Amino acid sequence: MEAKAQAKYVRCTPMKARRVVDVVRGKRAVEAVNVLRFAPQAAAVPVRKVIESAIANARFKAEAAGERFDENDLFITEVFADEGPTLKRFRPRAQGRASRILKRTSHITVYVGDRADTATKEGAR
Repeated sequence: MEAKAQAKYVRCTPMKARRVVDVVRGKRAVEAVNVLRFAPQAAAVPVRKVIESAIANARFKAEAAGERFDENDLFITEVFADEGPTLKRFRPRAQGRASRILKRTSHITVYVGDRADTATKEGAR
């Protein structure tokens, strides 16, 4: 059983989100949530919420299909943080000038599944 969750327009730069995402890639979903709960990075909060959402989506899909569900069997098969649109702002500077500030956003995507799902996905590549 594979499930997906996505958070769009997260006000966190993609580079900072990727630092957190790289820590949890390939781990058990429950273990990744516990790791992120105590991670000092601010980007850990939205990444943790997306993983929890993916676990909930997997539970919903399993119940709808009438399958057995155990969240301890779920692994993070794929996770990535892409760049979203950039908000452009201006900051006043000396002598009447202005400089541009780029407030970057991220799209965080998480796929969770069993180890069997991981093996079939790697075989298809």
